Amino acid sequence: MGAWIEGEMLHLGAEAEVTSGTWHGRPAVMKKRRPRGWRHPDLDSHLTKKRMTNEIKLTILLARKGAPVPAIWDVDIDEAKIIMEKIEGKPLIEILRSNEHDEELLIKVGRSIRELHRNAVNHGDLSTNNILISDNREAFLIDLGLATREYDLEGFGIDLHVLHEILRASHPDVKGAMDLVLKGYSQLDEELGKPEAAPGGFPPDAEDVIKRLGQIMKRVRYHGG
Repeated sequence: MGAWIEGEMLHLGAEAEVTSGTWHGRPAVMKKRRPRGWRHPDLDSHLTKKRMTNEIKLTILLARKGAPVPAIWDVDIDEAKIIMEKIEGKPLIEILRSNEHDEELLIKVGRSIRELHRNAVNHGDLSTNNILISDNREAFLIDLGLATREYDLEGFGIDLHVLHEILRASHPDVKGAMDLVLKGYSQLDEELGKPEAAPGGFPPDAEDVIKRLGQIMKRVRYHGG
């Protein structure tokens, strides 16, 4: 990774540290997974490599399909490092807190989520921290470390439910936020038709995923969630 010139630390979390810099002169970020001290080193190394490989594979697949994810430029599995394109912008959580959003932006968020789901990819950690709003007001999905290839409605419904719960709990003043996200989510199918087959089957229709979200919400309410 000699072409990498390090800049400032952007994020230091339990799972990974993210640093800005340049890669062959282009703005980039490096994500380095941190060892989990409570796990046996061999198990930790195995799980880290497995999770990284999964994240890299699905991110590259989505980027090739034109989905809104950053491009991956370099990988070092042994060092647990990924260098990827830097999307200039702010996470959705900051945009909502500073009231810089509008209806169109939340519709775009829904469309971006649907692009992942149309490619049979379930994000797995769909928080407002992992939705990046670029300077030109496009919604990118980042941190696919928990992403999976899915064909079951439940996984896609849970993706949306996670975001719904975060919007409700952390951004209650943003009225109708999830309704606008779902409007964008279903809009893409209305424009493009049914999703194409992916290896393994056909991804579920947007309408069916939204129905499943409703069922999940009823279950959660019934069980006192």
